[in-house]
Amino acid sequence: MQCSVFDYYPPAGITEELFAAYFACRKNKRNTINALLFEKHFEKNLFQLENEILSGNYSPGRSIAFIVNNPVKREIFAADFRDRVVHHWLIAKLNPLFERIFINDSYACRTGKGTHLGINRVYEFIKSCSNDYKRDCYILKLDIAGFFMHIKRKILFNSLEKFILNHYTAEDKSMVLEICKIIVFNNPANNCIIKGRKSDWDGLPNNKSLFHSPSGCGLPIGNLTSQVFANFYLNPFDHFIKTSLNIRYYGRYVDDFVIVHQNKEYLKSLIPKIRAYLKNELQLELHPNKIYLQHFSKGVKFLGVVIKPHRIYIANRTKGNFFQAIQKQNKIARDHKPTKEEQAAFLSIMNSYLGILNPCKASQQGKHYKTYKLRKRMIRKHLSGWWENYFYAKAYTKMLAKRRVVGKPFYCL
Repeated sequence: MQCSVFDYYPPAGITEELFAAYFACRKNKRNTINALLFEKHFEKNLFQLENEILSGNYSPGRSIAFIVNNPVKREIFAADFRDRVVHHWLIAKLNPLFERIFINDSYACRTGKGTHLGINRVYEFIKSCSNDYKRDCYILKLDIAGFFMHIKRKILFNSLEKFILNHYTAEDKSMVLEICKIIVFNNPANNCIIKGRKSDWDGLPNNKSLFHSPSGCGLPIGNLTSQVFANFYLNPFDHFIKTSLNIRYYGRYVDDFVIVHQNKEYLKSLIPKIRAYLKNELQLELHPNKIYLQHFSKGVKFLGVVIKPHRIYIANRTKGNFFQAIQKQNKIARDHKPTKEEQAAFLSIMNSYLGILNPCKASQQGKHYKTYKLRKRMIRKHLSGWWENYFYAKAYTKMLAKRRVVGKPFYCL
């Protein structure tokens, strides 16, 4: 094996770690061209990747840039599959340490968290703060303008470096730091492959595109490292809210955050303090047009739902996006028999929306979040016969494999 440039012997576990990262990475990407090409000689490719990391010669490949329109228009950079393996390998090493410092109420990209928990927690915040809706309380919801595109890479890496030096104790500390540096300072917009047409970017604000990010700023949406590093970047802000401002009812999902309090004027007084902290410490800006402050009876939109007293509703935009996604899949089935790739994409889309609509995995939320009729209507009324038969056939097979009750499709439908 080629000698490492780092001042230690190569860690014995890196081979096993990369293999574990590969198997974790391919779970949802096995049908992509990059994944299939990598899998064809995956052992050889993993050993080559190991040698590059150990020798200090690893560098990211070209990403694929494209636009998605649902649930909102967004620019995505899909990293090369080998780079995704490295991302999984790195995050598997750092996540246990991050979890020790993250607050309980940041919900994005964390095991055991997610949108359902975030929705349920904000519901409970409002219920508790209002004493079961018997006294006044108010909801402040804020948003960071162009968050991912304005993350300052130097601030992020300096924080990562300090954190790793203080908390990471394994012998591969130098290597982990070097890989962090490579990933943080890599700008995929400089050497990417455009998928689709350039006109796909029409209507996307500049502050939501990596191609227009200020110098030294921006993380690509679509990478596991970007999602986790974004949480890490805002972790000091979370502690500022919880500790310095002593806020009890606070929750954040990526760059959307909610604060609940009995005093409306107090919530107003927080806005300039929050704005100043974000600007001075993280060089971020509050979105001027996304400041929401209302009595709890008015409800609040959060993570695709509307949270109101005694009830959580699916937001109209979420329902509309689901309907449009179904119509797009119906058009494919009318045009030709869907290919295996199209069938896999269909299941991914359906599971994604049904996962948003379904409360089964949120133990308490199911009491308030009733969507059975909506899910049933969307599938039986709007889904074409070909896709409906395919969907239920796949669901039936999955039920048998898991020895669950026969006759129920995905997500407790």
